[in-house]
Amino acid sequence: MNHIFNDITIMKKSGFNGFLTIGELMESNEVDLEIKGVYFVLYVSESHPTFVKPGTGGHFNGKDPNVPIDVLKKKWVDETKVIYIGKGGEKGKESTLHSRLSDFLDFGQGKKVGHWGGRYIYQIEEPKDLVVCWKNTNGIEPEDVESNLITKFISTHCKLPFGNLI
Repeated sequence: MNHIFNDITIMKKSGFNGFLTIGELMESNEVDLEIKGVYFVLYVSESHPTFVKPGTGGHFNGKDPNVPIDVLKKKWVDETKVIYIGKGGEKGKESTLHSRLSDFLDFGQGKKVGHWGGRYIYQIEEPKDLVVCWKNTNGIEPEDVESNLITKFISTHCKLPFGNLI
């Protein structure tokens, strides 16, 4: 089934840009996006992921971000490329896609940051091979767009994306 969560062509037609690996983003700091928007983290490999413990993520407020591998295996969602849906920019805050993705990438390099959303992603072996794409929400609150995308994902796959937690 081709839909936005499994087809990069549809993602591009829906306004998503970038499609750079986490490794490329870490090396180049390419995301100079001082805009509000949403982003996907994609698992594009055809093989099932290998999970590791510990992962590369940093600690948050002294908390260990790692969970048992069995938890990761149960959380995995087959038949989708999208493994995390995030946002950058909130009402009344100065955050942007750039600041949110910078925090996300810094966390994956073991740095202490004030955000650990998507932390399961950094327990996938070779997280630098994962792909990130983003979309300007053009004046619509990113939280609303993110919420709608997550709702659509749940209706399609009957659970949250792998990296999204309640």
